[in-house]
Amino acid sequence: MGKYAFTVVVPAHNEEKYVVRCINSIKRAAAYFGKPVEIIIVCNRCTDNTQQLAEQNGARVVLNEERCIAAVRNAGIKAARGRYILTIDCDNRMTKGTIKEAYCMLRSGIFIGGGAPIRFERYSFPLYMNDYICRVGFGLTGLYCGIFWAEKATFEAIGGFADKRAMEDVQTARNLKAYGKRLGKKYGCLQRNYLINSTRKWDDMGDWLYIKLMLENAGTLAKAALGDCDEYDKLIDKLFYDYNG
Repeated sequence: MGKYAFTVVVPAHNEEKYVVRCINSIKRAAAYFGKPVEIIIVCNRCTDNTQQLAEQNGARVVLNEERCIAAVRNAGIKAARGRYILTIDCDNRMTKGTIKEAYCMLRSGIFIGGGAPIRFERYSFPLYMNDYICRVGFGLTGLYCGIFWAEKATFEAIGGFADKRAMEDVQTARNLKAYGKRLGKKYGCLQRNYLINSTRKWDDMGDWLYIKLMLENAGTLAKAALGDCDEYDKLIDKLFYDYNG
């Protein structure tokens, strides 16, 4: 460590359609930040051109074969050479002031780390509903996700991203918040910048996707809440780990 102020960790599973635009958004934010930024693409079980495109566009590639998004992100964090870490998913983008604002908040000494607001890259009535649900949930809990930012040492102190195959982001936010509280620091949220959230799953499966899934899989979700996760795991595989081939 020492050469880079920030490392941006990007998990990617067959993301050849999106990896270059994600890297470009990071490069714009890095240029605006004005300090060295390392970009790590964690290629997870990729069988397409994600790795080649990432390398051609100046990113460092880390390979990972685990079917757990937390483990994929943690592989990138472990390899990072920056003092500060910021994470973003490969199909998403960041606004140009993201890295600089996260840096200023961390350097203030007030914040242990934090997340970012989410804005969809396009909108329709169902997506406005999804947006509203996200905003209410984040507003009530303060557990902003999407983009995470903290010192590498902080991620190491909490054991990295929570070892869960789904909802690991919410648990990680809880862990960061609890750790910060012990140190007299807050879990924060970017105020001027935000995550540009990909709508590709809605483009592929319809704008009512998640609302429909909640209604159609109410029984599966109820069983998972009671500890029977077999059907839930299959649903998670379909939506995340087997999505994109």
